[in-house]
Amino acid sequence: MKFHHIASVLLAAALAATSAAPVLAQSIRIGFHAPLTGFAASDGKSAVQGAELAVEQINAAGGVNGRKIELVVQDDQARPDQALPLANKYIGDGLKIVVSGSYSGPTRAAAGVFHQAKVPYISAYAIHPDITRAGNFVFRTSFMGEVQGKAAAKLIGEILKKRKVTLLTLNNDFGQALTAGFKEVAGRFGISIASEYTFGMGDRQFGSIVASVKKDDPEILYVSGYFFNGGPLVAQLRAAGVTAPIVGTEGFDTHNFITVAKDAAEGVMITTSLDRDSKAVPMRKFITDYETKWKAPADMVAASTHTAIYVAAEGLRRGGADDGTKIRAAIAGIKDFEVATGKIGFNELGEIYKAAQVQVIKGGQFRFFATIDDPVLLAPPTK
Repeated sequence: MKFHHIASVLLAAALAATSAAPVLAQSIRIGFHAPLTGFAASDGKSAVQGAELAVEQINAAGGVNGRKIELVVQDDQARPDQALPLANKYIGDGLKIVVSGSYSGPTRAAAGVFHQAKVPYISAYAIHPDITRAGNFVFRTSFMGEVQGKAAAKLIGEILKKRKVTLLTLNNDFGQALTAGFKEVAGRFGISIASEYTFGMGDRQFGSIVASVKKDDPEILYVSGYFFNGGPLVAQLRAAGVTAPIVGTEGFDTHNFITVAKDAAEGVMITTSLDRDSKAVPMRKFITDYETKWKAPADMVAASTHTAIYVAAEGLRRGGADDGTKIRAAIAGIKDFEVATGKIGFNELGEIYKAAQVQVIKGGQFRFFATIDDPVLLAPPTK
């Protein structure tokens, strides 16, 4: 009897202590997919690291309305057929917002699924125009490919004063979109296309293209691609004696490009979202914190996913964490939001306007070359 009395007292005390203890708010889950394996795994690593840094910073500052945020990461292998099942899994698991840290193929495949489910979906750096056209639950925090191509045309024609351009275009969504934007406005800057060559995602040897380019003796080259194909291409062009200036794209915006191209990377210019020499506080803080945390140089992919997570958190802060429609409306209302890739806000298509950064490789590092801030030229479409 005495034993039962003591047990009852202890149980009552435990219950009282439990009821008196503060109840910890459940974390808010944000879906995040990126290519963690496969040919694009290096970009996937940067994407996850940029996103994880954003989560760490947001949570250290108090989270979202007093709740921590948590990344739910899936590997899409940069493949559309992997993106569809993971999109359905996120929806089935009840997530209210998802960020793509991946390429255009998987992002395009998933965008319509999320729109139909009324789950806000943010593309961090995929550039295909059809992504946001999937529906008004889809947003993009980076340049469309065509917009970036227009920035390159202004750089070449107005700033560098070059007129005859040879195009070396990666034959996928990324390369084709960039070239389309470039061609659309080239005439406006007095540019003519002297010659054009295409190459595939898996290409690493470019003997025939290099021979043709050398014969053309171009004034300047505009080259799309990623570090793993653009790096070898640039190296082989320089080894063959092609000395014309090279303008690349944000696909080269990683120290891996410099590692692959080696000395041939020197002097290459790129259009991108990240200015390593920026004095803007959010961009400067991102670069410093990223390099401190990960012991690696910051790049465009990491900056773009960092930005997308901050936008997702702001949507949750303004719209609450439980209703996708309210979160979507909150994101759509974001204007002049200062993030690691500049000051952004969304138009009715879910696209953003921001200035384009031009970086040049000097001494094995990306350095500031110019900013292209042209609201008319770089205006994204609205439909």
